[in-house]
Amino acid sequence: MDLNSLLKLLAQTKGSDLHLCAGEPPTMRVQRAIRRTRFPELSGAEVGEILKRVAGPERWGRFLEERELDVAYVVAGVARFRVNMYWEQNEPAACFHRIPSEVATLDELGFPPVLKTIARLPRGIVLVTGPTGCGKSTTLAAMIDYINEQRPVHIVTIEDPVEFIHRPKMASVMQREIGIDTHSFAEALRHVMRQNPDVILVGELRDLETIQLAITAGETGHLVFSTLHTLDAAQTIDRMVDVFESQRQEQVRAQLAITLQAVIGQDLLQRADGTGLVPAMEIMIVTPGIRNLIRERKTHQIYTLIQGGGELGMQTFDQHLLSLYAQGIIKAEEALAKASNPEEFKRQAKIGRDRQEAA
Repeated sequence: MDLNSLLKLLAQTKGSDLHLCAGEPPTMRVQRAIRRTRFPELSGAEVGEILKRVAGPERWGRFLEERELDVAYVVAGVARFRVNMYWEQNEPAACFHRIPSEVATLDELGFPPVLKTIARLPRGIVLVTGPTGCGKSTTLAAMIDYINEQRPVHIVTIEDPVEFIHRPKMASVMQREIGIDTHSFAEALRHVMRQNPDVILVGELRDLETIQLAITAGETGHLVFSTLHTLDAAQTIDRMVDVFESQRQEQVRAQLAITLQAVIGQDLLQRADGTGLVPAMEIMIVTPGIRNLIRERKTHQIYTLIQGGGELGMQTFDQHLLSLYAQGIIKAEEALAKASNPEEFKRQAKIGRDRQEAA
């Protein structure tokens, strides 16, 4: 079975992921739904041979030892793929996630203008959060591309693996891959200060040491972008604090109150016309009031300030859902399934319909 042909088919159907595992035919995720192909079932040996060619001898040996591996794979003229190799029932398996060949701009993605304002910040920490597969990497890539076009700065990315390729424009861009160029996020962050960066992208804040080093980088005058698998701004702050031992948490809250600049939470929803997915976002800009709430351990009150911060470009997730529904971009059932407060959403949506009918 030819892997490149499968990946070309994935791109042609605008699918996001290809799954290979023993005892199943190749399966694809297209618009969030898993679809089985009509190819024969794969054996564990067949999957292993495919993945061995993708990984190469050195990384294949590491996969056999560590049982997990993330690599990048390129099909010329088609796309770049993030590959996660793993074991399932003692047989090798993998997921190939498609990454577009070109970085979409913030304007092409239809993102709010405030994301450009965030990308122009001189220093601090900016986090993009949400569940797996919600487009965090795409959002970060678009923001890095905007900086690359607009600012004469030095950008260093630390990724596992490198996904979108950024060609230098106004900025210089160095992209480092875990397992090839460095051993870990923490190891790379410990040395990045000597690489003269202005902007640092850390693929994911996975552990205490990486979070601490990212906070330190934000404190020392760098603009740091990263991701967390959290659902909203308040949960993001609490997660970053809670990974530290209790005696250090007050200090970490004080550091975050100074360095955190914005949290962008997002998820993907099915378009009403069935043509694809659309992102819905919660956007928090850290104001003096929010900094005080972080220091005073009152993150549960942040939602109210986001709700009332529209003039600064802030919005809650439910506010954005309501806007997408009012424009007919998503259906009511899709919005209700994602809303944090479905009953309040129903009430607001009815008010919106009544106003439209009255007009």
